[in-house]
Amino acid sequence: MGTRLCSACVIRLTSGLTRLPRMYDECGLLLGGSDRPRERTSGGGSSPGLPFNTAAAEARAVILGVLRSWAGLVVGKRVVAPPRDTVAGVVQFLIRHAGWLAAHEAAGELSEEVERAVRRARYVIDPSPGRGMRVGTCVVAHCEGELTAVVRVDRADPLVEISCAAVSSHRWSAQEWMGLSRGASEDRTERPVRPAPTVRWLSAQDISLLWGVPSGSVYRHASEQRWRRRTGKGRTFYHEEDVLRSLGACTGGRS
Repeated sequence: MGTRLCSACVIRLTSGLTRLPRMYDECGLLLGGSDRPRERTSGGGSSPGLPFNTAAAEARAVILGVLRSWAGLVVGKRVVAPPRDTVAGVVQFLIRHAGWLAAHEAAGELSEEVERAVRRARYVIDPSPGRGMRVGTCVVAHCEGELTAVVRVDRADPLVEISCAAVSSHRWSAQEWMGLSRGASEDRTERPVRPAPTVRWLSAQDISLLWGVPSGSVYRHASEQRWRRRTGKGRTFYHEEDVLRSLGACTGGRS
C-alpha cells in the first residue's frame, strides 16, 4: 500500500502527534485564567477569582476532536478495537496506524489538522500573532479584495473571522460570510452582494475551518452521506449543497 506522504512528512506528523499530550496538559494548567502554565503545587486547583481561560479550553477541545475523529476513522475502516479514551492513548493508537493513515486519501488533511492543533495549543501556551487562510474574493459587489479567515484563539467571540484585505469594514463571522456568499439577504443594505455561483465546491480544509469540525469528520460525513465530489490539483472538493444538507448552515459547530 503506497504512501501519500513523503518520509519527512510522516516524521513531522508523528512528531506533532507526540507533542499533543503534553500540550493538552499544559493548556489544562491554564484553565483557571492564567496566560502561562503554572507549576503544579501540592494544593492544586486554580487561584480563586481568576476568570476561565476560554482559549485554553478550546485548544484542548480541538486536540480531543482531532484525535477522536481520526481514531474513529481508523476504527471504522480497519475494524479494530478503539484506543483508550485519553489523549495519550489515542495518540499511541494513531502512531501505531501511521502507515495506514499515510496511505489514506486524507493523509494530507490529517497532517495539516495535527499541525493546526499544535499551532493553536502553542498560541495559547505562548501567544504569537494569529495566521489566516485565504478563502476567496470579497463577497461585496465591486470589491476585489482578498478574504482571509483567521481562527481567533485569543478571544471568546466568533471562532473564525473573515476579513477583506482591501476594505477593513468588510468583516464577518464565518456564519455571516457563508450567508453572504450564497446571496442571502443581509442587514448591510449599502453593501449589495454579487450573485452566488450556481455550484460551489469546498475542500475538506474549507469545511473543517468554517464548520469547526476535524477533517476526519469531514471525510466520514462525505463517505456516509455520499457527497458529490470532484478532484483538482491533487485535492478533493465537495458540493456545497451536500455539505449544507449534512452539517447545516450554521458554522462553528462540532461533529
